[in-house]
Amino acid sequence: MGFGRPRGAGGTPGGLMQFFIGLAMIVVGAYLFFNNLVVTSTMWVLWGRNGSGIALLILLVGIGVLFFSGRSWLGWILVVIGLGSIFINVITNLTIYFQATSFFSTLLMLGLIFGGIGLVARSLRPYGNG
Repeated sequence: MGFGRPRGAGGTPGGLMQFFIGLAMIVVGAYLFFNNLVVTSTMWVLWGRNGSGIALLILLVGIGVLFFSGRSWLGWILVVIGLGSIFINVITNLTIYFQATSFFSTLLMLGLIFGGIGLVARSLRPYGNG
């Protein structure tokens, strides 16, 4: 068990400081990038109609059955199907837009992300290999 030389990032004698600087660049760039995304939702259409009403009806029937008999497996299945379909409805109908921003800001965000990836990758290589 050799304790002679300290190891850096990735178990190599590469730069541990480069790794953390690169990681910080990635985190800041990703935060700025995701902060400029706008998420909206569209209507869920099922058989030409608003599908969320059907999912809500299934959920409400399941809740009604459970109020009648809390041990009813049919009630639990209806509640799970209703909640599951509402969750899937919300997730699958999201639309993501990149908010209007200046070219410099976009370049800064993407430069931080890709520069940080480069520094992290470089830190995982041992020194002396180019």
